[in-house]
Amino acid sequence: MKIEHLAYQAEDPTAVAKWYVAHLGCIIKRSAGAPGYQHFLADSTGCVMVEIYNHPRLVTPDYRLMDSLLLHIAFCSDDPWADRDKLVSAGASIEDDLETTPAGDVLVMLRDPWGFPIQLVRRGNPML
Repeated sequence: MKIEHLAYQAEDPTAVAKWYVAHLGCIIKRSAGAPGYQHFLADSTGCVMVEIYNHPRLVTPDYRLMDSLLLHIAFCSDDPWADRDKLVSAGASIEDDLETTPAGDVLVMLRDPWGFPIQLVRRGNPML
């Protein structure tokens, strides 16, 4: 089987989707209006999707209060230093700044303007 998408609840999925398109290179594959305002976003390869929605019967979690290691979206980055700075300029915040693991991976954990964790990763040895 192949994973089609991962989904999460957001307070303002339309604004989140616009930010991900403008700053992370995502592409809106499908969107809908009320009640859920679902947005299916594909990454730049078109092989992975994230669904961002607001289901009216659910309370949106306060992602800022959650440890970013519990849930995050990781994006491959050829230049995590420059991408970190670009995203911070666009409203993201730094959760854990750049580190290099023993495997040679360069990681930085950010939060989007709504508090959802975004990791930038440059693998020492690419896995995909």
